Amino acid sequence: MQNKIITEAELTNFGDVKTLSSKALALLEQQKTVWALLRKNYDDLKSIQIKIFNFDGIKIRLQFNSGRIRSTSAKVDSESIKERKCFLCLENLPEEQVGISFNDDFLILCNPFPIFKEHFTIVNKMHVSQTIFRNFQTFLAIVKKMGDKLTVFYNGPKCGASAPDHMHFQAGSKSVMPIESEYDSSKEKFGRIIYKEGSAELFAVDDNLRKMFFLEGSDATEIESIFNKLIGKMQELLGIDEEPMLNIVGMYKNGVWRVIIFPRAKHRPDYFFLNDSDKIIVSPASVDMSGLIIVPREEDFQKVSEDEITKIYNQVCLGKNRFYELTKM
Repeated sequence: MQNKIITEAELTNFGDVKTLSSKALALLEQQKTVWALLRKNYDDLKSIQIKIFNFDGIKIRLQFNSGRIRSTSAKVDSESIKERKCFLCLENLPEEQVGISFNDDFLILCNPFPIFKEHFTIVNKMHVSQTIFRNFQTFLAIVKKMGDKLTVFYNGPKCGASAPDHMHFQAGSKSVMPIESEYDSSKEKFGRIIYKEGSAELFAVDDNLRKMFFLEGSDATEIESIFNKLIGKMQELLGIDEEPMLNIVGMYKNGVWRVIIFPRAKHRPDYFFLNDSDKIIVSPASVDMSGLIIVPREEDFQKVSEDEITKIYNQVCLGKNRFYELTKM
């Protein structure tokens, strides 16, 4: 394990190491010097194509990124997972790949198939299943430590995690996903407060594309308490004991956490399973739900319009009636 952890002394040659986020950026520079695949894929980001759609003040960015085909089309059924080596386990990492230790249990790694100009995967050092249960406080801690430069997100095992068998978070360049800059306006225009505990508040937000919750506050314990109540309500409503389908995005500024929770109805939209010319390879996860939709095929990039975007969100988001029931906190 130790040969996969880079020392602070080594990182000082590649950037500032005063904060965890600056260490991560230094790590990315170091990895670019020794890892050809990663260097090429970050260089390729310079040529990605972007389209911008506006829905009554809500911005959606469509990104054509061929490097994401592996993740977007990943087979995540139990049989496929059993048949492949876990690519997040330390013993299976590429020889060039090293990372930064966080809180003993996690390792911050550079994502070799980036969406952002800075993209990291934060993996558990042990091979344990993807779940937010027992890991939400760690999520908040990472958000606080990295929130000055990066936005942190979590994909549930059934709605976006390409390695549902291995616990991990991700972090990417700050202020790239549209919802980050639209948070305040969306809360004001589309949100209503449904629960409060101490300094923490929970808002239900329906912006006519997505149904989501905004959870904010300055006390991590209060935020976790509300989060757990919301998850319990989802389990009760859906009649399940396991983790409900969700994506989570976390930001931190001026002592306040902002956590966006997307309750999901299903993993992939109907378009993913159509044949030939009607097919769109899109597999929404936290990034896509936050307004940055990734398509790895140019033909999909060319044909996706406002109508397809609306249908994609409608198909993967929790339905209106169930969302309304969830708001009864």
